Amino acid sequence: MLDATDAWGKHLFHRYDDLWLHVHLGLYGKFRDGALPAPPPRGALRLRLLGEGHWLELRGPTACEVLTDAERAVVLARLGPDPLRRRPDVERFVARVLRSRAPIATLLMDQSVVAGVGNVYRAEVLFRQRLDPYRPGRDLDAAQLHGVWDDLVGLLRAGVRAGRIITTLPEDRERPAGRPRRVDAHYVYGRAGLPCRVCGTAVQDALVAARRLFWCPVCQA
Repeated sequence: MLDATDAWGKHLFHRYDDLWLHVHLGLYGKFRDGALPAPPPRGALRLRLLGEGHWLELRGPTACEVLTDAERAVVLARLGPDPLRRRPDVERFVARVLRSRAPIATLLMDQSVVAGVGNVYRAEVLFRQRLDPYRPGRDLDAAQLHGVWDDLVGLLRAGVRAGRIITTLPEDRERPAGRPRRVDAHYVYGRAGLPCRVCGTAVQDALVAARRLFWCPVCQA
């Protein structure tokens, strides 16, 4: 019987009696579900749950495992503060970045620095805060990092409510009125070679922390 659910960053936890089901979807993990009867199991199925009227299954996750309380605590200890938690430790995030020589674009993808930030949010928050993605963390100041954190909180919460990632302001979209179209949803992510929505300079891209980073070389100089 499912007793509780929790999430920290990209890690999902379901509690069953004295054990936790831990799932990290990664890039390719996907849940699907339906009404009973469930289809025959096929392929690399990692998890299947059956209820009174529905079934749920999981394929392709980075992690799918059963943990004790102590083992779950080890997973959580490796993670940085999550902007979506009720009382996140923003000062821990700020202190961690200010100690590092690594570029801020690398640090935002490090789940031990801040949990839950993916590649889209990395690119978009750095643009919105007008920060050079290659700037070392220790060269920033606390006010700038609080700005990044506050923006992440707002963007992530908006993403949860909308069920999609929208980071642009209405005045920066090609079609300001109505529901944002996919082509209007982001400032720089996925827009390499296209003009910056603010200054018109071609958006650049490069591989940083094993993922494609997008930025404006003028707005984020």
